[in-house]
Amino acid sequence: MSVKVGLRMSAELLLHSPIEGTLRPLLDQVPRATKSEQSSWREGLPVLATALVEAGLGQVEMLLEYFLADGKRIDVILAGVDHHGRDTYVAVELKRWTGASLSDDEDYVLVPRLRNPEKHPLVQLKGYCDRLLAVAPPLRGDPKRLGGVAYLYNAEESRVQTLRAQVKDEHTRLFTQSTRGKFIGYLQTRFTPQPGHEAADRLLSSTERPTKPLLVHGAEILRGREHFRLSPNQQVAFDLVASAVENARRAKTRHVIVVTGGPGSGKSAIALELLAEYGYQGREAVVATGSRSFTESLRRFVAKSDDQAKHLFKYFNSFVDDHGPQHILLICDEAHRLRRTSKLHPSQKHRETGRPQIEELVDAAYVPLFLLDEHQVVRPDEIGTVAEFRNYANQNGLPFTHVHLPEQFRCGGSEVYDKWVLDLLGLPLNDSTGIPRVWPGDGDRFQVLHAETPEEMDAFLREKLRLDYSTRITAGFCWPWSPPSADNTLVHDISIDGWTRPWNVKGDQKVGSAPAQPFWAKADGGFEQVGCVYTAQGFEFDWAGVIIGPDLIARGGRLVPQRSASLDRSLTTRSVTDPQFNKLVRNIYKVLLTRALAGIVIYAVDEETRAFLGSLIKDHIRDARLVAS
Repeated sequence: MSVKVGLRMSAELLLHSPIEGTLRPLLDQVPRATKSEQSSWREGLPVLATALVEAGLGQVEMLLEYFLADGKRIDVILAGVDHHGRDTYVAVELKRWTGASLSDDEDYVLVPRLRNPEKHPLVQLKGYCDRLLAVAPPLRGDPKRLGGVAYLYNAEESRVQTLRAQVKDEHTRLFTQSTRGKFIGYLQTRFTPQPGHEAADRLLSSTERPTKPLLVHGAEILRGREHFRLSPNQQVAFDLVASAVENARRAKTRHVIVVTGGPGSGKSAIALELLAEYGYQGREAVVATGSRSFTESLRRFVAKSDDQAKHLFKYFNSFVDDHGPQHILLICDEAHRLRRTSKLHPSQKHRETGRPQIEELVDAAYVPLFLLDEHQVVRPDEIGTVAEFRNYANQNGLPFTHVHLPEQFRCGGSEVYDKWVLDLLGLPLNDSTGIPRVWPGDGDRFQVLHAETPEEMDAFLREKLRLDYSTRITAGFCWPWSPPSADNTLVHDISIDGWTRPWNVKGDQKVGSAPAQPFWAKADGGFEQVGCVYTAQGFEFDWAGVIIGPDLIARGGRLVPQRSASLDRSLTTRSVTDPQFNKLVRNIYKVLLTRALAGIVIYAVDEETRAFLGSLIKDHIRDARLVAS
């Protein structure tokens, strides 16, 4: 069984044990704990244990560094018995800050002597509590049996007042040094002096899995959002999966299914329809992806502000601890991003199994469903292909089914454009018929425009944005990507003949009006930064601009990758061969060039490449009729 807690002991035992002796086994379970974390343990754990003992609750069990399945850790969970004789728990976030104030983003706080904003401890707590209520069987979805407390034991009340804006319920309580007496009183309302070891046992022996009410609730959230009727081909895929799920449910056998299709063919629509359908039935179905931006955007923009429904969206590396099916259906969207093995955050490295990631995913469900587009493999460690899944199924004696979706809804549903892009990029490789051709047009389905300067592209797309079209500009990874400046502004790394722009934000918090990295594609303010393939993949916009960098230039009537011009370290490392680089760069631009629904503007940095594109794309952005439209 995987480790779920760094260390457990009663408050009384912790208080009367040498702190260094306590830390030794804790460090064994959390081997990459930072010096700051270790200092916080030394100082905070005895403070919390002292409060419990003074409250007469020395036998309450303290679960130190409780691991959630998504890799996050809760500082402490207190386990005990409430005044009705039931198991009860309190999640505690310990902070040794002497003060803190809200930042411009209310989910983050500014802490003296710390350079970067920190996540608001109550926002952290809310997420922890929502997850525990959604997936921990001992809580059975009963919010009254779980409390959430941030204890800023070094802070005076006057120095954290602005943080109280996030105090909303029993899962977001805040206590300080000034309110220590109230904290002790709060603990006495939550717990009785009875030993908490059995309550701790029940929590630690349970397996995280969505409860039936959560699945039904998530289905209602999904069905409440706009979605289109499945096409005949999509319905075939949907029905095939439904049949496999029913057979698997009865026979308790596995069935591997792969659905392939180009950009906008409806793979994600099938995923959400399946998730909604099985949610209504109370069946355990979840969606997983290999993209952080895509997963976080699904959580934010599909489930909106509903914290419970967000737990239906996971990552491919969320299943390292699963042995045997935990779900009836696991929907792996963007499965071309599958890795050889799962990699976790440095603090979670000890949980890595070394098993093939495909094995972890297939083991996690009776019906693992993989949705992919082989032309969207953009990193050397991505292995998601039909052949990979077929070989694994055959080697393990599992039924295998492949369904291809021929149509597409992105790019105006233009198969002409999709074929034109493949020919332009020379994909598939070694296909002698795939030579760059003049864009023939496709009626009103999709517009393809050529820009002579980035300013032209910017002005045209900005006008589309003003007219309420969704719009973004992306580029090949040919410029450095700097962290924010000391004044917390983005560096304009991309510079082309006087036109400059920053890349999208690197991290999880917004910078000024620029959205955090996972939300660049959909949140307000994203147009002012340029995105790369890692932030654009999986998303669509009404209009898109693509800057073809010097890593792909036209020579002799064809586009030729230039390894020396790429700044993408994942592609330029010595372990990546020239043929691999050649294919991956073409795939990257295939992704960037197929994000739009209505039209695209293409600009190339290299002069000869620009002229080459101009010979293929007759509609120029300077055409007054096009600008007026």
